[in-house]
Amino acid sequence: MATTTFSGPIKAGTIKDTTGTTVGTDVKNTGFVKMAQTASWTQSTTAADTGITIPANSQITEIIVYITTACDAANISMGTSTASTELFTALAAGTAANVIHHGADGTITDADTWVDIGTSDLSIYIDFSAGTSGVGYVTVEYIQGINNA
Repeated sequence: MATTTFSGPIKAGTIKDTTGTTVGTDVKNTGFVKMAQTASWTQSTTAADTGITIPANSQITEIIVYITTACDAANISMGTSTASTELFTALAAGTAANVIHHGADGTITDADTWVDIGTSDLSIYIDFSAGTSGVGYVTVEYIQGINNA
């Protein structure tokens, strides 16, 4: 299947501008399209750049961590720098394979970063408190350029 690249942000809906005041009479109904990027990771106690870069002024709506090979018992942290703590910390990785964890279930360290990442594109980092056994994927879902700042 082919893919198409847009410079974004993308909005969808049938009525761009409001011409009426009641639902059903040409009231604006456009909204932003949710985007996602996925990358692989290997458990490490050294923060790793996932290769995911979120565009400036985007809102992160969810971070999903897929564990395909069991981790050593550890907590997962993710962020926008090598500190890897700006998005969440203390998300228990567990010791099972084929599980899914949601970043919002961790300890959110700065909700403002989720609401608007700021005026520059930001890389996403992942870090584990211990261990080297786990392998998996991470998906970051976001609304591009919504500019909630």
